[in-house]
Amino acid sequence: MHWLPDLVFLDIETTGGSHTRDRITEVALIKIESGEVTATWETLINPGVPIPKQITGLTGITDEMVKNAPRFEDIAGDLYSHLEGLVMVAHNSRFDHGFLKTEYKRMGGTLRQRTLCTVKLSRQLYPHVQSHSLDAIMNRFGLATDARHRGMGDVQLMLDFLEAAKRELGSVKVLEAINHQLNGPALPSSIDDSFLR
Repeated sequence: MHWLPDLVFLDIETTGGSHTRDRITEVALIKIESGEVTATWETLINPGVPIPKQITGLTGITDEMVKNAPRFEDIAGDLYSHLEGLVMVAHNSRFDHGFLKTEYKRMGGTLRQRTLCTVKLSRQLYPHVQSHSLDAIMNRFGLATDARHRGMGDVQLMLDFLEAAKRELGSVKVLEAINHQLNGPALPSSIDDSFLR
């Protein structure tokens, strides 16, 4: 990990796909600063709504498991302390970021988080490949986890993907792709970027 910039790799599990209608059931993250893992943090969250059967089938998270778990507002401060000042990395970051922004908004807060999407990163590094899902990445690189569709399992897969890409393409190419994603195309100075948030 010593070659990576300061990043927080994060994954959430939810009751469904709509950040306005559905709720978070799990958050997991690994924080990397100065090339070292400085925090590993995960928690189940009581979503306050029943978890649909098909979601339990996918994640293995049941209503019983989250019954005595904290609510989002109980962990919001701890979570923010891990995210603050760092770039959040997620697989399809719009999904995770959208849910987190909505949860903080429900509490009257605002989350302004720089994000890095490993789907976009995979597309940039491997443009000839058809699928960039985590399952496809696992198959492509021979990665394994016994906790697929669970927070920490998926966080570890993102880290394993970057390590595999580094071995195959070299750290310079991977870091160039990360920097490209973070800096993106610059906006003309006359344009207010608030509409992008």
